[in-house]
Formats: sequence, structure tokens, C-alpha cells
Amino acid sequence: MASTQQIEALAAEIGENIYIDVAKWHLYLAEAHLHTILAEKLYPLLEDDQLEEDGVVAILQEIPVKLGGGKKTLPLLDLLPMQCQVNLLDLLEEYKKIM
Repeated sequence: MASTQQIEALAAEIGENIYIDVAKWHLYLAEAHLHTILAEKLYPLLEDDQLEEDGVVAILQEIPVKLGGGKKTLPLLDLLPMQCQVNLLDLLEEYKKIM
């Protein structure tokens, strides 16, 4: 079972390095308050040694992001540039090594 400290450490890494792209404007997940929920959902993949791209993509697809004051909702996956998805997988693989 993950400790709060472990999830917060992963959330901090995600929040500082992964961003959504809106009109070529980069909003880091910490600023968008999406880093903690993403870390909470991804951490079990690390614990259970189930870190695979498909699982990460599925989680990104499940996280709703409200736009325009809630007028629209898009999955987090749709807002992440492909390079950020790759960076997220790399970050998770590196984090797994130090667990």
C-alpha cells in the first residue's frame, strides 16, 4: 500500500514535468491541480508491476478535465501532447526504479 508521502512525491514529479497544451500554452499539471489525482491512479500500476503504455493511456482517458467553467469536458489524454505522454511513461519508469 502506497504511503501518502510516496504518492505526493510522484505527484510532484508529474506536476513539474507534464503539461496540457491549450492553444500552444503549456499548463503544467501542478498548476491545473491534476497531478495528485493522476499520481493516485497511476501509483497502483507501479506497485503491482503493471506499468504498460495501454494502462497509462486508459487512466489518462478516464480523468475528466472541465473546460470553459464546465461547459465542456475532455479526457486528460486529449489535452496532453504526444511528447508529454512519452515523458510521463519515462518518468514513471524512472520512478519505479527508485521505489
